[in-house]
Amino acid sequence: MSSFSDNNFVKKLGELNNTQQSIQTLSLWLIHHRKHSKTIVQVWLREMQRVRPSQRLTFMYLANDVIQNSKKKGPEFTKDFATVLPEAYKISTKDADDKIKKSVDRILGIWEERAVYSKHFIDQIRLSKPGVQNTEKATPPAKRKKMDEMPSLREEIEAMPKDENPVVPDAEELVKRLADLEHSASSDAAVREKIAALPPDVSDINHLSKITDKETAVKLFRQVEDACILLSEYNFRLNAELEERKQVGKMLRDFLTSQKDQVVKGEEKLQESKQRLEKVGAVRQELMSHIRNLPDLSKLPDIDGGLAPLPSAGDLFSL
Repeated sequence: MSSFSDNNFVKKLGELNNTQQSIQTLSLWLIHHRKHSKTIVQVWLREMQRVRPSQRLTFMYLANDVIQNSKKKGPEFTKDFATVLPEAYKISTKDADDKIKKSVDRILGIWEERAVYSKHFIDQIRLSKPGVQNTEKATPPAKRKKMDEMPSLREEIEAMPKDENPVVPDAEELVKRLADLEHSASSDAAVREKIAALPPDVSDINHLSKITDKETAVKLFRQVEDACILLSEYNFRLNAELEERKQVGKMLRDFLTSQKDQVVKGEEKLQESKQRLEKVGAVRQELMSHIRNLPDLSKLPDIDGGLAPLPSAGDLFSL
């Protein structure tokens, strides 16, 4: 990859367009140069102020990709972007149409759902929107309408039917499947780099008009075929990962439900045990009081030597 400099970054931002390939390519380059994260964030914010509203949305998409895909390599971008996001949100929604504003709000919603940033911080970002007063008593932002949106993974899991007699997942199996997800398709940096490195020609239909000879057409056709195979396989893996995440999510839901039931039962047993302890304690106190009221046997006459002999009949009549 090319070395990092302000000028290189500004040039790449100028070439950035609203396609997944363009955004991922620049995102990977930035993550590779994450040691310059502070400079990258400042240049990103500065250049955002210079572009048209529609391009500002692309800048937000870029930030989203960098923030989410750099977490496993380090927290630099998550922390450094946090210092400018309120201002960036204000810039990206200024003079923007409703469609752009909705898309920017959707990015914030994703960060909140995936716990990239705290709900409190996301609310503070929303309050920086032009025309919204940043006060403690400010009206909370209206909930996003989801009629035209895909439900989140959490919503899909919660909507899954609950079995009448669910099987409680084994804890070890659940931990193993969670660990396996760390190596799933979305974490495959090598494949993502291959996709980002695909030539723009394979995804730009306008390039076909520039082909003038059969050799070039055949070469492009092979590139397109290779790209289709790569993307199809990756999409298959992503779909499999999504289904696995749904199943693991359902397992987590059932496991948490069973743990909550166990907590309730444990509290009931604890309360029952406390009541028994109180009863035993009361018996103990009563027994101790009873023991204290018993006569002291040590004060009775000593009878170890035997009782005095009774008088004989002769002794009785001799009187």
